Order: sequence, then C-alpha cells, then structure tokens
Amino acid sequence: MDNPFLVEVMRGNLVESRHRGSISVVDAEGATVLSIGDVDRRVFPRSAVKALQAMPLVESGIADKYGLTDEEIALACASHSGEPEHVAVAQAMLAKAGQDVGCLECGVHWPMGESANRALAASGKTPSALHNNCSGKHAGFICLACGQGQSPKGYVGADHPVQRMVRETLEEITGACHSIDKSGIDGCSIPTYAVKLPSLAFGFARFGTGIGLPGDGKAAAARIRKAVARHPFMVAGTGRFDTNLMGYLGERAFVKVGAEGVYCASFPELGYGVALKADDGNARAAEAMMAGLVLRFLDLSHDERKAVEALAQPVFKNWNGIEVGQIRLTPEIAGGA
Repeated sequence: MDNPFLVEVMRGNLVESRHRGSISVVDAEGATVLSIGDVDRRVFPRSAVKALQAMPLVESGIADKYGLTDEEIALACASHSGEPEHVAVAQAMLAKAGQDVGCLECGVHWPMGESANRALAASGKTPSALHNNCSGKHAGFICLACGQGQSPKGYVGADHPVQRMVRETLEEITGACHSIDKSGIDGCSIPTYAVKLPSLAFGFARFGTGIGLPGDGKAAAARIRKAVARHPFMVAGTGRFDTNLMGYLGERAFVKVGAEGVYCASFPELGYGVALKADDGNARAAEAMMAGLVLRFLDLSHDERKAVEALAQPVFKNWNGIEVGQIRLTPEIAGGA
C-alpha cells in the first residue's frame, strides 16, 4: 500500500506536485503518539542521527578532556554549510586532539552554502575536507579516538573502535539492532544502518528526556541539546531550516535533517521523539512535514507560530518577485494544528 500524500505544492490554486511520506511520533516509554504511513519500512537515517553519534564523545568524558566548547559540541552534530565559522571550529576541534585536516576521512566537497561556495571560488581557493558538511562529526570521532589513546587512522571503518562505540550507542538508545546486513556506507564514508521509524523516534524521545539512558547518558544528551540550542548556526548555517527552527524555539525542539527526505526530532517538554521520511527524498517536503508536526504538537506563542508556519507552508516567488505558489500540508499531518 502506498504511503499517503502529506505535502502538496501549489501553483495558483492547483496542485502541481505531491509528496508521499511516513511519520512516527513515540514517547519515551515507547508508546505510539502518531503513526502515518508504512512506518515499519527500514530507512537509512543518515545525518539525522548525528547527535546520537556524538553521545560517546560527551559521555566518555573526552569532550571535557579536550575542553570542547558548546560551539564545538554543536558542530559535532552538524550537517553544516561550510561557512568560514564552521571551518574554523572544525579546525579548532582537530587541533585540540593534536591533529589537522589531513586526519579527516570524510572526503572533500564544495561548501553546501551558496554564499560560502561562491566566496571560496571567488577567492581562488579550493575546498578541503574541513568544508565537508560532516567535518564536525568527523572531528568529534577523531577526538574520541585520540582521547582514548587509539589511532584515528581508519576511524570511518565499521571495525574501528570508534564506529563500534557509535553502533553500540545507537542500538542502546533506539533499542533496535543495527546489523551489518542492513547497513550501507554514508556519503562521508561511515557506516549507516537501516532501521524502522518508530525505533528512531523512540531513540529521540529518550535523547530528549534522558529516560532509560544508562550511566551518564542523560547528562550527555542534555549537554548536547543545550549546546545546539545555544549555537543553532553551527548545526546547519545561514538560512537553513534546522538553524532557523531551533533559533526560534531553543531547547523546546531539537531537529536534525538526514539525507533522502529523513528528519528526526525531540520535543523534550512533551517527551516525544519524531522520525519521518518523504518517500521521494525531497528535502522541501521533509522540512514542511517537520514544521507541520511542530505546529501540531508544541504550544507556540503567536510570533513563534507565524515563524514556524512560514517554514511549514512557504510561499514561492518567481524571478520578478511575484507570488506564484505555496507548499501546503494535507489534513493527515496538519490535523491537530
């Protein structure tokens, strides 16, 4: 059975495009709050779980050992735009571990942010691995390895101690088996594991509340959420959805984009975790879905609601500045808003 249409793209008063998707909202006890579509189909969360992947760095005490700042912890959770501030913070993290850009194994690409991309090109320079949107996460992995006296070489491999720790953490938080036979290689070369949306949502409910996290997990999760709320720019960048939404709401909502239309979130005050996927991998659809869930579940002030509505149902303008269309949420997702 096909998933329902959750997002429509309007041109004039007609639907020009439609996006199907699935959504799971779960509380910290594992109870289902909302389920839409085929939530039992496994998905690769990709970058949506970076905050969970950063848990060993904080929980192990390595973040304290190297004196990582809130900005640096936030960057460890980032899919950043490669702006100069992101590059500088990633470089500083590596320096604290006695390493440099040559240690990064995430690969090289031009900055994701258009302004940063154009500025770098105009300067006549070429990008380095520091410009990779995952460089903060990888700098965190390198800090974790070095802080434990391990060689960081090959830290992206599934058998490296760092990735074994990350995998164990993901399994512990989500309660789902992260098996090699249902894994792939992410764009930045680390393993990515396909799991069901309710397991991801459950993990983010626990991440947002600390309920059920053993040892120092609750404190580590709270520290990561606080760091991101204080520095939402580090998690994405100028004009990006994650930065804008968390800039509006602070610690009331943690949201993180993943590739191919995946999004995960925590609503700590409610104790809810969220995981969703736009079937066609479309980012605008996934962003609208996530903003729609914020509108549906969170108690927002008038100004907050207006700001989030602009993210949920943005207006499109042509090159002459004429309004030509808008994204619209369908009743399945907007029902409680």
